[in-house]
Amino acid sequence: MIDFSLVVIRTDKQEAQAAFYTMLGFQFDHHRHGNGPLHYASVNSKVVLEIYPLTKSISTSDNSTRLGFTVPALDELITRLKDNGINILSTPSQTEWGTLTLSRTTTAAKLN
Repeated sequence: MIDFSLVVIRTDKQEAQAAFYTMLGFQFDHHRHGNGPLHYASVNSKVVLEIYPLTKSISTSDNSTRLGFTVPALDELITRLKDNGINILSTPSQTEWGTLTLSRTTTAAKLN
């Protein structure tokens, strides 16, 4: 069985992305590897989530990536996201994988 251990997001909106993922329950610190760029890193779960600035060769953030999370109290989270201007693309529905809803981050990445 293979498990994810690292997800790296590159964006021109680091602060907004960190705020979004903080609403989901991630806790971030600023981090830097050697001479690399300053970025956000959350190491509080099984998966390390890092939010990096765009590189010089990348001019726009990827908006096709979909990430799925298991969260406690989905209804409360949806309310908190809406209160913070996050677009909820679908209302919660029961699927074979559990209750599912879809939202969009500040860089238009889809979350379910």
